[in-house]
Amino acid sequence: MRKKLKRFAENHSRDNIIQPGKPLYENVRGSWNSDYFKEENPIVVELACGDGEYTVGLAQAEPSCNYIGIDIKGDRLYQGSTLAMEYDLTNVGFLRTQIHLLENFFDENEISEIWLTFPDPRPRDRDEKRRLTHTRFLNMYKKLVRKDGWFKFKTDNTALFDYTLEVLQNDFPVKNLEYTHDLYQTELVSDHYGIKTKYERIWSEKGEKIKYLKFQF
Repeated sequence: MRKKLKRFAENHSRDNIIQPGKPLYENVRGSWNSDYFKEENPIVVELACGDGEYTVGLAQAEPSCNYIGIDIKGDRLYQGSTLAMEYDLTNVGFLRTQIHLLENFFDENEISEIWLTFPDPRPRDRDEKRRLTHTRFLNMYKKLVRKDGWFKFKTDNTALFDYTLEVLQNDFPVKNLEYTHDLYQTELVSDHYGIKTKYERIWSEKGEKIKYLKFQF
């Protein structure tokens, strides 16, 4: 607990974390490039970014884009923030908020690309609406991502992946849908720049195949 409290205190002083109590938290909607990054680049968002290692990896791989990792856990964002600082990255930041509040922080068409990597699968039927690929979330993402933008989803959980495919094919039609149940055996593998999270490495070592899909709204 003491370690978490120390991290929370440090988060308040870090420029690459936007959270309640900081000026930009209330005013960043529609002005990420002008007020935070100070550079007009495509904005790429990672939802439920956890420790931020994927967000940081993307920022390293594509320095011509601005990256925002989003999570509600402050101690996790501390990890990503620290990693970004160690690599001296200026094209990455972190936002502490709940995913269902995204419209408070992004304007319509402000996002170029969304990544969703290894989210909580919410396996219980009563939690279906909390899955981050449920139609209520997809409708929100659609408003925020520009028309030529992409949504990219990576998971080890077969049930969640199949659920998502069913939603996209039956309940929420999209365009240019591509998918695989075994990412590392397809040409789609180049999409993720070789970035692997801690959890991906754990499940891969256990023999779990990594599922991946991408589409445009």
